[in-house]
Amino acid sequence: MELDNQGLMSVLDKNAKKKEHLFTHSIPKYMVRCMLAGMFLTIGTAIAVMVGEKGNHIHPDLGKFLYSFMFSWSLVMIIYMDTELGTSNMMYLTVGVHRKVVKPIQAVKLLATCISCNLLGGILFSYIISQTNAFQDLSSNHYLITAVSGKLTKTTLQIISEGIFANIIVNTAVVASARMKDDAGKLFATVFIIFIFAFLGFEHVIANFSSFAMALFASGGAVPGMTMGSVLHNWIFALIGNYIGGGLIIGFVYSWLNRGETVYFD
Repeated sequence: MELDNQGLMSVLDKNAKKKEHLFTHSIPKYMVRCMLAGMFLTIGTAIAVMVGEKGNHIHPDLGKFLYSFMFSWSLVMIIYMDTELGTSNMMYLTVGVHRKVVKPIQAVKLLATCISCNLLGGILFSYIISQTNAFQDLSSNHYLITAVSGKLTKTTLQIISEGIFANIIVNTAVVASARMKDDAGKLFATVFIIFIFAFLGFEHVIANFSSFAMALFASGGAVPGMTMGSVLHNWIFALIGNYIGGGLIIGFVYSWLNRGETVYFD
């Protein structure tokens, strides 16, 4: 699991420039990459909730463990299939703006496009997967339904706090994977770092796009506590928390720590 010779800031700089190039080169192609990220999150969430449900039938404490392990593979697919995830772009674009390699207005446009298309992809592919045999006739206490219902009861402070830690963890996994030389190291680092956020039930706005839509479609709208207001409350404050965690605490802080450094830099 050896680290590549490129440093942390080299990874962040390179990817900030890459994101801007993808966006300016072809916005339609960039939008499709963002929708594909929503698709892979939907697939990862789908298998995770189904495995979690089976695990709960074996032992009440097993479902969450299995769910968290399987959900981690969502980010593996997103990374290896070169798609665009809004929460990692929060980090890259904040670094790009701070280091003056991306213009602020361009960063805002890019991030807004990415998150909107993550949402569109999550809703579209959640609907399609809800039509598959595995998602027919879900019980009211199915793992998916109870998990989403629990998210809708959280307070604003809980959502923001969990959103902060969720994106600290996600971006740590993204950077760790980018700096690994071998695929085994990338997989190991990604799966076990993402497991932390999934097991603790932290709030990741893009993942919630998929899980909320999937629960809605699979249940025929019968999700306890699900209203337009409760969904928007979760998404808005998870988004705020995610930006603080990924954009400010990881992106801005590390960029600031390395500004002007010539002897020691990450």
